Amino acid sequence: MVRTMISTTIAVAILIGVAEAQLVEKIGLTLDGAKRIAAAAEAKAKAEGARVVIAVVDDGGSLLLLQRLDDAQVASVNVGIDKARTAAIYRRPSKVFEDQVKNGRISALALHGAVALQGGVPIIIQGNVIGAIGVSGETPQLDEDIAMAGAVVAVTFTKP
Repeated sequence: MVRTMISTTIAVAILIGVAEAQLVEKIGLTLDGAKRIAAAAEAKAKAEGARVVIAVVDDGGSLLLLQRLDDAQVASVNVGIDKARTAAIYRRPSKVFEDQVKNGRISALALHGAVALQGGVPIIIQGNVIGAIGVSGETPQLDEDIAMAGAVVAVTFTKP
């Protein structure tokens, strides 16, 4: 009986040690942070007279916030989400994939979950992608400029 209890205690201690070794600390994007990012992008869009959809996703590409500005086309809803998701899960701007396709690497179109359209930008804090913003509805460059206006706000999230 005592031998079984000792064996069980040792096994539990080993499992706890293994479980602790598997934990990762990371910074996450909050809803408040997503709102601040979207607000900066919206301000840029309004200053440019742009009618866009702004999507903010977490580091796994799941939607946190969606804004469809007045008169933005309905089709841009899914495109904006797809651009943001691409930037988040592949950890790079969606323009990278558009450029690859333009340069003849059409196999980039087969990448699961990637959309080869400019306008998705990762949100990076302390060298880690914590989410992404995608903008759709205007020209590719204007979409990206608006997304960048939101993404740069994240730099202010870091604590001293």
